[in-house]
Amino acid sequence: MNDRYASLAWAIFLCTGPAENIRSVSHCMTRLRLHLVKQPPDLIKELQQIEGVLGTNESGDELQIILGPGRASEVAQRFARFAGLTANDAEAHAESHAPAQAVAAASQARAQEPAEQRPAFGDGKALHAQIRARNATPVKLFFRRIASIFIPLIPGFIACGLISGLLNLAGKADPLLVGTGLYQLLAVAGNCVFWGMNLFIGWNAAKEFGGTPIIGGALGALLTHPSLSGVVLDGVPLTPGRGGVISVLLVAGLAAWLEKHLRRIIPEIFSLFLVPLCTFLLAGVAAILVLQPAGGLVSDLIGHGATTAIGGGGAITGFILGGTFLPMVMLGIHQTLTPIHAELLNQYGVTILLPVLAMAGAGQVGASVAVWWRTKNKRLKKTVASALPVGILGVGEPLIYGVTLPLGKPFIGACIGGAFGGAVQASFMVGAATIGISGLPLAAATDHIGIYLLGLITAYIGGFIATCLLGFDDPEE
Repeated sequence: MNDRYASLAWAIFLCTGPAENIRSVSHCMTRLRLHLVKQPPDLIKELQQIEGVLGTNESGDELQIILGPGRASEVAQRFARFAGLTANDAEAHAESHAPAQAVAAASQARAQEPAEQRPAFGDGKALHAQIRARNATPVKLFFRRIASIFIPLIPGFIACGLISGLLNLAGKADPLLVGTGLYQLLAVAGNCVFWGMNLFIGWNAAKEFGGTPIIGGALGALLTHPSLSGVVLDGVPLTPGRGGVISVLLVAGLAAWLEKHLRRIIPEIFSLFLVPLCTFLLAGVAAILVLQPAGGLVSDLIGHGATTAIGGGGAITGFILGGTFLPMVMLGIHQTLTPIHAELLNQYGVTILLPVLAMAGAGQVGASVAVWWRTKNKRLKKTVASALPVGILGVGEPLIYGVTLPLGKPFIGACIGGAFGGAVQASFMVGAATIGISGLPLAAATDHIGIYLLGLITAYIGGFIATCLLGFDDPEE
């Protein structure tokens, strides 16, 4: 079989299975996320021996297997199919779902200790556990659930944001392009995901909260409908889109709650008609009269808070944010900021937080280059060299778990580099017209490409110098 994603999923399944041991399967942009009934002995070592696995992380009872962007979603789909089989069915389908060499390699990994283990170059476990302990599990679960509403939208944000960023760059280079039909058409294309964002969020939120997705989408449309501007209630004209994504999240959650309770009290014979009607009307009225104004207040606080913090705090705020973002990435909770980015995009067309936070990954690149330059360990050099390309492209987990965190001090050096890069971005309030990407590719979606690249280089150099000054214990071969 030529499906490399199925091969990788099967190799992971052999380590984590059988199917009865898999409680849930999900994924984010870069990670396969599993909840297991029981974790087999030496599971982490076995997983790290699989080609294509960039690293692992344990967050509470969740096992996170880092695979990288694009690959995570594909592997998750195939893994879910394997997890849906019984143990006997999995054995019967082994040869048809994975190449013989993949099955043999994974089976051998479970049968005996791997001859070549990934080196424990340092002890980053204490730092990892200390940061993770500060995050209450219920809070993390709540934010993870909210983030899962926005994660499916990220490819759309990337596509439209890059179109808008590149279009702005072209318009500045040649102002005559702005009046052409092609430019205007591309401008519409770049705005599509933002124009329909409340509908998409309403759909995903209702689905996540256990309601009917189309009801959530319709309520999102209600709050955004341009005809609201012609409606006056008690002398106060309504404002389409008031409260942005916050209002939509609130009304979608309420609608899901109402739908569940209405299904219990409305006779089944009338359920098909009355449940959606009553859900939409009750949630819609609550949305217009209460939730939209309340969401508007929260939305204004988010927008005002972010712009004031960065605009007023400048380099100091950027230094703090850029320097503390890597621990969030390490714990896999960085997606909790996605709703804030989305709201800033909704209000201003750009998010000024993302360029600042993206500098953490750049500091990681600089720190890893310093490790590569100073180490005498050939295997460590190889690990850095293999992880650097994706690190430059904005995927930092391989460098975190494969290089800087195990070594300890380089992780601190990476944070310092990110802090200096963040200070540059915040000083000039660089904005990005997208979310979901980082590193060098984000430059195309920013409103000040030159300044963004200056901050990126600053973070590279800062991480490099800080790591050289801090030093690290070079592991033996």
